[in-house]
Amino acid sequence: MSLNSIFQFLVPKDKKFFPLFEEASTNLIQLATHLHEAVNLPLKEREVLFQKIDELEQRGEDLTRQTSLELSRNFITPFDREDIHSLITSIDNVADNLHGAASRMRLYHVDKITKSIRKLTEINLEACQNIDVAVKELKNLDNMKTITNACAKINKLENKSDMVYNKAVFEIFENETDAKNIIKYKEVLSVLESATDKCKSVASVLESITVKHS
Repeated sequence: MSLNSIFQFLVPKDKKFFPLFEEASTNLIQLATHLHEAVNLPLKEREVLFQKIDELEQRGEDLTRQTSLELSRNFITPFDREDIHSLITSIDNVADNLHGAASRMRLYHVDKITKSIRKLTEINLEACQNIDVAVKELKNLDNMKTITNACAKINKLENKSDMVYNKAVFEIFENETDAKNIIKYKEVLSVLESATDKCKSVASVLESITVKHS
């Protein structure tokens, strides 16, 4: 047992880090929800949601900085310091990629939203919901099965995302003749697929934490 783990038995229940984790995962769901809603709207109606996504991404950055600040202030932490840093950073990386997808759709004026883009935003939303489920169980670690089940679902969703992405890219090169459209659609698809990869990274951190505390 690490020195940090021993100290955990002697101090009050953490009231700093877990609320930050939970706010970050809730923020992630809101961002993924707005993105999925946006791709189901006409081009002219997406801007309001894109602006909300900008704000949520900035909030995620603020939560990451706040967590890093708390790490520098507090000697005793609920679990290993590197895991705290990895968890909040990996959640922020998901937000960055989802925001990146919205930014590209806005920048490239992507009018026609394909079924593949809609499917990838749906997959990312489901993955973010599972991140939130797992994160909310971290404060007691009594129900590790809930965390491991959520992580398993995220890993399956990442595999599904790969298949959707590969098929979509094949169809673009097979059917699209406009080089500009090929570039912009592949960019959007790529960053959405990357977002699901980042969700898998969050799951890896969560699994690591549960293993250390099992």
